[in-house]
Formats: sequence, structure tokens, C-alpha cells
Amino acid sequence: MSILNEKSELFIEKYLNNPSPTGYESEGQKIWMDYIRPYVDDIFTDIYGTAVAVVNPGKSLKVVIEGHSDEISWYVNYITDDGLIYVIRNGGSDHQIAPSKRVHIHTANGIVEGVFGWPAIHTRNRDKEEAAKIDNLFIDIGCETKAEVEAKGVHVGCVITYPDTFTVLNENKYVCRAIDNRMGGVMIAEVARLLKENQVELPYSLYIVNAVQEEVGLRGAEMITNTIKPDIAIVTDVCHDTTTPMINKKIEGDVKIGRGPVITYAPAVQNQLRDLIVKAAQDKEIPFQRLASSRVTGTDTDAFAYSNGGVVSALISLPLRYMHTTVEMVHKHDVENVVKLIFESLQRIESKEQFSYFK
Repeated sequence: MSILNEKSELFIEKYLNNPSPTGYESEGQKIWMDYIRPYVDDIFTDIYGTAVAVVNPGKSLKVVIEGHSDEISWYVNYITDDGLIYVIRNGGSDHQIAPSKRVHIHTANGIVEGVFGWPAIHTRNRDKEEAAKIDNLFIDIGCETKAEVEAKGVHVGCVITYPDTFTVLNENKYVCRAIDNRMGGVMIAEVARLLKENQVELPYSLYIVNAVQEEVGLRGAEMITNTIKPDIAIVTDVCHDTTTPMINKKIEGDVKIGRGPVITYAPAVQNQLRDLIVKAAQDKEIPFQRLASSRVTGTDTDAFAYSNGGVVSALISLPLRYMHTTVEMVHKHDVENVVKLIFESLQRIESKEQFSYFK
């Protein structure tokens, strides 16, 4: 069974390269909807831009598979008289990676290019160097006055993204900004493709959800779960590869790219659904890893699980290196195996009652 094909690879590159900052996801959603449309029966969107593709509509049982579509970014917050721009976060943007990065400022007139400036090494205090932090990061777009900046269409509230684009390292490592979590959107779209190509008949309605605004508090999932009112939800997001330097496995767990999807244990994860996913992986010989999350998963799983009086929910994560940087890295085989694991798990769902703790 083919997982990623040539068309999939082209979609990955186009979708990841497109900027979709939190609150401004619509252009990326258009790309996603265009790709998934041949494989589903219906598509709808909500008022804030979450996109939902539906397979087999009208059934009493509703199952969701979900990823989120937004990427971390910055907002223009203050423009100095000298034409420099100070920023605040839109999501969990990492201040430490910003110095010397190129940026795109999104305006009504189009993209304005700029750079995060930083003092030369020769000029910094050698006794106690000042680290990058939110109140000393600034963007230079080559203007000399505030009026010149504003004449380019830049104003407080403009959103700022990095232009870094998709690449492949060593044949099977995908690298890009915003793999968290547009690769989730890719994977759930590929599940739809496999269901269609393999003519799988599901006994329920499947809602394939590409949610907005996860990076600012799971907001898109919070909204759409109240719209759909699903019975069951399988969420996919990313988690940390903990094998790179400066990460404590005793705290973060032992996870590595290339070793397979990560199945999470957490209060929000419904045990019976998680066990169904584990059994699917074992039966189909899909490699997988386990991860424990204290209190919350920090993903849209939490938003689904605790909505509408409780939704049977589970989380399948894609291991990722260098989260919230512009060089996020995942293994192609993990991407394929997450797709396969969701595909196989969906075919084992028959009713909500099978997940009761008291049957």
C-alpha cells in the first residue's frame, strides 16, 4: 500500500512553504482543501477558518481525525522614530533564534522584507553579554523614519513570519519551519486519500479537521468540537525528539525520530481508544513509541476530550527535532507510519460503546 507518493511530496512542499500564522491561516487552508477535495464527500469551514472535510456524512456516530494548521509568528508592536520595529509573540515564537533572521512582514500591500538586527560581536560587552529577549529584539526594514515604515504599509498589528522553506536532508529527513503542525494536516489528508484509494467503507461519519489557532491555546479545536459534537477524536501533533543535546530524558522521556509514531498516555487520553491504537500498531507491525504527559497533553487532544460532556480522545504524535525553530526536522518514515497507524485504527472503530470502561 502506497503511503507518500509524488503528488504527496509536492503537496508537502507547497503546503509547508506557504505562510499560515495563527489567526491568518486561510491561504494555507485553501491549499489543504484543494488537495483533499477529491478524496472526501463534503468540505466546510467555520468563521475563524478551521477547515473540515467529511467522509460518509449523515451517520449517527461521528469520528474526528485532527491536526492544526497555524504556525508561530510575531506581531509588529512598536515602531521607533528611527524606523526600527519591536515585536511581540503570536504563539510561542522563540526569541533566542531570532537575531540575524530574515523576516516577512505581511501588509495590505504585500510582503515587506526585513531582518532581525543584532549588535556585532565586536560591540557587545564581553564581561556580561546581553542575551536575546523579547524587549531587545528589533526588525530593520531599511527605513530611516517611522513615516517611511508606515508608507510601506507596515503598522502595529502586522503579522511577521520567517521565509525559510522546505528541504530534505539525507533523503529522508524533512526540514522546514512550521512542520508543527502543518505536517499534521498533511498526514490527515493522506489518511483521506488512502481511505478513498482503498475503497474503505466506514460505519460512521469521518470528520477530517484542520484546526486553526492551536498555538494560542487550542482555540480552533475548542470551537469546532462544539460545532461537530463528535463521539470520538484521534488527534495528531508533534512531540520532542529527546535524543539531541541539552534535553533531559528523565524529564522529557525517550523519543527519537525514525523510531515510529508516539502514542501518548495522559488523563485526556481515553484508555480504551489508546489501547485500540496500540493493538493496531502491534497487529500491523507499525513501529511506535510511548510517551507520558503530566496533567495535560498541551495539544488539541485536551480541547476535544473535555468538550461536550466528554469525547473519547487519543493522541498520536510525530517525533520532531528543534520545535519552534525554522529548522524543525522529522523523519519521512515516521510521517508514513503515523498515516498508516491512523488509517488502520479508524477501521477498528465500530461504536462509542466499545470504549466504555464499564461494559
